[in-house]
Amino acid sequence: MKKWIVPAGERFGGEICTEYGDILGNILMSRGIRTLDDADSFFGEGEFFEGEPPADLYKAVKTINEALDNGVKITVYGDYDCDGVTSAVMMYSYLESLGAEVDYYIPDRSEGFGLNIPALEKIIGGGTGLIITTDNGINAISEAEYIRDRGVKLVVTDHHQQGDELPVCEACVDPNRRDDLSQFKDLCGAGVVLKLLCALEENKEFILDNFADLAAVGTIGDVVPLKGENRFIVKKGIEVMRKGGNIGLAGLIYKQGLSPKTVTSADIAFKICPAINSAGRVSSADKAVRLFLSEGESEAQRCCEVISELNAKRREIEQKISEDIEKQIENDPSIVGKRVIFLSGEGWHAGVIGIVSARIAEKYGKPTIVVSVENGEGRGSCRSVGSFSMYRLLKACSAYLIKFGGHPMAGGFSMKADEIPDLRRKIEQYTLQNYTVMPDAELYADLRVLGEELTVENVKSLDRLEPFGAGNEKPVFMLENCELKSKRSLKEGKYIAFEVKSGGAILRGVSFKIPYNGFAAETGDRIDIIAAAEINEYNGTQSVQLRLIDYRPSGFREDRFFAARRAYEAIQRKEGFDRRLVSRIIPQSREELKKIYDLIRKYDGRFTLEQIAVFDGSVNYCMLKIAADAFAEADIIKYANGYAKPLPVTGKRDLFGQGLLAELMSR
Repeated sequence: MKKWIVPAGERFGGEICTEYGDILGNILMSRGIRTLDDADSFFGEGEFFEGEPPADLYKAVKTINEALDNGVKITVYGDYDCDGVTSAVMMYSYLESLGAEVDYYIPDRSEGFGLNIPALEKIIGGGTGLIITTDNGINAISEAEYIRDRGVKLVVTDHHQQGDELPVCEACVDPNRRDDLSQFKDLCGAGVVLKLLCALEENKEFILDNFADLAAVGTIGDVVPLKGENRFIVKKGIEVMRKGGNIGLAGLIYKQGLSPKTVTSADIAFKICPAINSAGRVSSADKAVRLFLSEGESEAQRCCEVISELNAKRREIEQKISEDIEKQIENDPSIVGKRVIFLSGEGWHAGVIGIVSARIAEKYGKPTIVVSVENGEGRGSCRSVGSFSMYRLLKACSAYLIKFGGHPMAGGFSMKADEIPDLRRKIEQYTLQNYTVMPDAELYADLRVLGEELTVENVKSLDRLEPFGAGNEKPVFMLENCELKSKRSLKEGKYIAFEVKSGGAILRGVSFKIPYNGFAAETGDRIDIIAAAEINEYNGTQSVQLRLIDYRPSGFREDRFFAARRAYEAIQRKEGFDRRLVSRIIPQSREELKKIYDLIRKYDGRFTLEQIAVFDGSVNYCMLKIAADAFAEADIIKYANGYAKPLPVTGKRDLFGQGLLAELMSR
């Protein structure tokens, strides 16, 4: 369960709402767009490459042009993710179109991120006189010195944060240099390369028409905020895709069951970027590069088949690791009770643990670290929730890490495998010392609405906010005190469809994440909903449909639930508990235990204990969990992955005489 962050009921007013309507106007206001000038700037096509150029941009232009004039061999050094691949392809393709002697190098994931000496030895040994990095290099201090000492020139293009010093090079183009005066700081690597190509060509429209589609994919794939210049890049990129664009990208769009003529930013984020990333995750990112360098439809089709196979393989590997993790959690449920979920496994593919880590964090609402162990080395990937800074945690644990990096919401590291137990202890120590209460996962809604406000016209007006992505998410609404009018199964119970009455309107809704039997609300219940709104067209008639994100009983006391969950987990971790709460959080009698057992028997494994606590409401969540643990300990129920089912019982059990409850009562 996530903590709901919802604006107060009072609406904004003023010129924005007069111009754009109450719903769209209030969403704009909630996102910091407070004046008509702000709105015009946001919605307008705007300009790419306005104001002060990035530091060293024209030094880079001069260095590259000199290399072109003198016939110097150039190598473009990229990265193995979506941004690194697209930015390298853009730079390589442009230089090749000018007749340059140009090569590219994409490191294997096992080499790690950025420049490395063995790769540079090979590149320089092959006669390269100029190296251009894309999406890396800002912190390659020793590698840059190695390049200089070998008599080779270096141009860095990057977007990551600068460390203590800049690398020695002819030019370092990075909007996040501390001395950079350019206005927009949120470009990804592909966005920086696009800006450099515009400066090299001196014909911005030519560059945009040829490379904006790849730059858009890199921008969406790197999850940078879709505001300002990034919004311009993605809008222009989608326009180029719809006209054809890069032949390999168009082929991949078709291969994913989409059409370039209707592709959206969401399609790119959830289908195209994962497919591109699969090459670097389970094989070689060079295969994604070859796709984008395809010179004909037949070559593009062959490359698409390769990418599709790698994507399928990625999903298989990911599924296997997820199954291993669920078994670990089933065997030791205390794993998900920790302040930070920490999981490790021998032979887990390091290329996909980031995806798995993100899914575990989403499922359990906790910061999560997943470590792949192989040949005595551990490689970890981390995802955070709420306001918990994963980067600060890694920094605090740096004594146990060979290498680490990241930002507040995600990170990665390498370490010696035999130090994993020490790292676990350090994580527990750090969180205990720095967080009296661990931050909860949060779910944001843009606006509280009544059903009658979600008209076809109002929902269609939200299309003006496209393209959606990081920093400009698809609008999400909260509808309070809805009456559940009906529910039915879809796809043989795999999904659910439902109808709710909100205000004076009845709205249809669907969820493709919640199975029919896992939907805890019953017809006639009053529920609060957080959902996106979309247009559904059937037999030529358009109507509004809710895409359910979360739901709970109306009047649900979120604060009490989270307090009970924290109390249970603190007891589980043996951190102690407030004695004044004992009668509310720990069963005190056989009668209380019988009541809880009857409750578990009533639902018979249909819902999780969390759902029972939330929707039944007859028992405190902490007390329910402790009783379930005691029942499982005595083989009265089978309890796994949050679900509890009664077992056949013969004879009486004295649960207060020994075991968990006896221990808690003594404490």
